[in-house]
Amino acid sequence: MYYVMNTKKTFEQACEALNAAVVVIPFGVLHVHDLGATLRSKGFEFAEECRVFEVCGPGVASQVLAADMRLNMALPCRISVFTEQGQVKIGMIEPVHLLSCLTDDSAIKAVASEVQTKLTQAIDQAAQ
Repeated sequence: MYYVMNTKKTFEQACEALNAAVVVIPFGVLHVHDLGATLRSKGFEFAEECRVFEVCGPGVASQVLAADMRLNMALPCRISVFTEQGQVKIGMIEPVHLLSCLTDDSAIKAVASEVQTKLTQAIDQAAQ
């Protein structure tokens, strides 16, 4: 359900590495949400770091939307770089699992599998 890799990189190094790895697969980073900074700016204590990268491959996204427009609510894909008890991690909810909760369409499952393979490659590359 989750794919999470530990890395020996610093949090900032892992964020930079993920940004570079996503471009190679080739996807694009649409936006980065800095959840840690947002929570702290709102007055909440939050000791960890967490950035959520919204990533998209336009070709596969268009296939998914052509098959079922409601799946726009599951897009774009998200990869997180976060800390947990001093350990830097990079992870995602696996697209195959996520979309299988939303549809039985075999074409969507095939696209989700392709996306999962690419995103796993990006996470592995970023974590090295």
